[in-house]
Amino acid sequence: MSKSIEIISWNVNGIRAIANKEALKWIDEHQPDILCLQEIKALEDQIPQDMFDLEYRETIVNSATKKGYSGTLTWSLLENDFSSTCEHIDTMGEGRIVETHYEDIVLFNVYFPNGQKDEERLTFKMKFYDDFLEHCERLREDGKSIIICGDVNTAHKEIDLKNPKANSKTSGFLPSERAWIDKLLDHGYIDTFRYVNGDELDRYSWWSYRSSARLKNIGWRIDYFFISEDLAQNLQDAYILDHIEGSDHCPVGIKISI
Repeated sequence: MSKSIEIISWNVNGIRAIANKEALKWIDEHQPDILCLQEIKALEDQIPQDMFDLEYRETIVNSATKKGYSGTLTWSLLENDFSSTCEHIDTMGEGRIVETHYEDIVLFNVYFPNGQKDEERLTFKMKFYDDFLEHCERLREDGKSIIICGDVNTAHKEIDLKNPKANSKTSGFLPSERAWIDKLLDHGYIDTFRYVNGDELDRYSWWSYRSSARLKNIGWRIDYFFISEDLAQNLQDAYILDHIEGSDHCPVGIKISI
């Protein structure tokens, strides 16, 4: 018997910062079955309590070894069969992945690297991309279905950012980065937002803090849900919750039957 669940993903850019803003209070009304956060910038014992009233059955935290940096967290009302932090992909110990298994479905909560710092960091980002896809493909060979959510740090198409020409040589919209998303889709994964909403314009998930970019909706769509194509018939909805504030990113979500 299948069950419809909602999964929300959000790069919070510091969980302690959004706690101070009471920016997670909406969880009590929305009540997602699984909530995946990226860039928590906190150790497990630094995560504030009582940010919302909903009590999740499981809390899985993958903090970076460097304090105040990166990190991922998955809260779930569902009990998982297995979880991992994928150290063989996240070789720098940056807390970038929480992998959870729910019977035959594997959910990845991922904060993919940013390549804007320098060429070395861009090389690391591209290797992370490739190693991650290889890991997903091995799981699919074992009969698993895949859900990937998080901050991918790349806008896929020109429709996915406000100023594509001005950013054509900027990491986050480089041809090599965009080609990896092409490769992901070619391997049988679906960009759920585009699958549901088609070529809907001006829908973004990240805005710079500079120049009132969010107010002007000068943004990028760099936060995604991808699913393996065998789950396409299970997908019920995919959306961007751009009315929710507290970070330079907004939450994105899907509803899917499992």
